[in-house]
Amino acid sequence: MISKVIRLLTVTLFIMGIAGAIQPGYAQKSKEAVKQLLENRNQQIKKILGPKGTKYSKKQREELKNVINGIIDYRAMAKYALQDTWNKITPQKRDEFVKLFSQIIRDHSLNQLDIYRANITYRSISINGDSATVKTLATRKDIRKNVVYKLFYKQNKAKWVVTDFLINDVSTAGSYRRQFQNIIEKNGFNKLMDILRKRASR
Repeated sequence: MISKVIRLLTVTLFIMGIAGAIQPGYAQKSKEAVKQLLENRNQQIKKILGPKGTKYSKKQREELKNVINGIIDYRAMAKYALQDTWNKITPQKRDEFVKLFSQIIRDHSLNQLDIYRANITYRSISINGDSATVKTLATRKDIRKNVVYKLFYKQNKAKWVVTDFLINDVSTAGSYRRQFQNIIEKNGFNKLMDILRKRASR
């Protein structure tokens, strides 16, 4: 079940075209600043990718992981996915869970590099306080997907992070929550951790 959610996230990541930290000059909360950030990061991903068939060094692969996944606030998504369990486990268990969760996503993000070459159309950007919603259309050959990004502006770090993204109205964070809660309810949190440890070690 977890593999299905990971595949969903892998598909999502190829159409993101954005990365985690806001660079100097983009630490604003205007629509124009958000759009410029997303477009610049999309270009950065494509520049690293190069033409189809390009071979990547270990350094380039790590760079791609950083750019593709840098936008995600894994801790926020992990807390949302675990629900009440988050408050019942120790800080050490929380840290391990977030580490495993992020490692799995980072590793899987390079499975289908060609899909990161999709064309992105920004349909709308709305900002409400420290929250932003970006609606896009991703097109790659005959694949068309509506993608909505939910972002939060971290004041202490002056950067935007993604807390959820929806593909054709399907929430990625919500999908993880359903899958994780199902495992926890049937077999407990320790079983979920065992599954994640095995997957992360592959």
